[in-house]
This record gives sequence, structure tokens and C-alpha cells, in this order.
Amino acid sequence: MKLYGPLALTGYIATIPAANVLVAHYGAVPIGFGLAAPAGVFMVGLALVLRDLVHEYGGRWLVVGAIAAGTGLSYLLADPTLATASAVAFAVAELADMYVYTQLRQQGMLSAVVASNAIGLVIDSVLFLHLAFGSLEYLPGQIVAKAEMTMVAVALLWAIGRGRRPVMS
Repeated sequence: MKLYGPLALTGYIATIPAANVLVAHYGAVPIGFGLAAPAGVFMVGLALVLRDLVHEYGGRWLVVGAIAAGTGLSYLLADPTLATASAVAFAVAELADMYVYTQLRQQGMLSAVVASNAIGLVIDSVLFLHLAFGSLEYLPGQIVAKAEMTMVAVALLWAIGRGRRPVMS
């Protein structure tokens, strides 16, 4: 695995507890377009893209291990209610993301990232907001912010020409 593989893995694991810590400390924040979302939303958007990169360079079992590691760190660093909501939402969303990504990867990395993140961000948003707050009030903000992060990441991936051979295990 090249240097960017371990960097993506480390970043991915760190985004999970970082999102929960941000929510616990800052609550809801404006994300643009007159919308608000829990403060960790941009970290989760980044996590969705990093998950695809970890999958690309380390395979699905590395992703499963990273989900477990990030979730464990969340329980150490964040409020248990947020950590539980995050763990459930994240695990379900990331597994759905991984399934879609795996199915579409042969058609191209960037299209697989966009499609898998579209599925993952909706699932994560609905589950997290329902479990953590009992409300979907911030759903539009969650979806817009995560989609913004996906588009920024896809633009960067395209710009640096990340067309690497997948591990796909």
C-alpha cells in the first residue's frame, strides 16, 4: 500500500470520533443555503470519501476494521448517546456505501465514489438524526453538507488523477 493508503486509513478512522466531538461541542452550525446541521456533518462527508479510498487501497476487510476502530474511539471521546447513534448510523451507511462502491467500481472510481456516497450520506443522515435527536429537522442540511464534501473530494480526486487499480477483496 502506498503512502496515501495509510493516510486515508488514518484520516478515515479519525473522522468518526471527530464528527461526534464536534457535534457534542458545537451543536448545530450553519452550512450555507439557509440550512443548518450538526457540526460533525463535514467530517462525515469526508469519511464517506475516505472510506472509498481505504477500500480502493486496502480492501473491504480493512474498511470493516477501520469502522470498528473509529467507533471504539467515539465511545472514548464522545457522549455515549451520540457515539451509539453515530455507530449505528455509520455502520449501516458505510456498509451500504461499500456494497454500492464494490458493485460500481469497475465502471470507474469517480462514478463509484459519487454513487456510493449518495446512498451512504442519506442513510447516515436519516439514522443518525433519528437516533441522536429523535428528529429529522436537520436532514436537508445534512444531505447538502455531505454532498458538498463529496463533490469537493471528487473534484480533487479527478484533478490529481487517481485512477489506481482496485484491491477489491
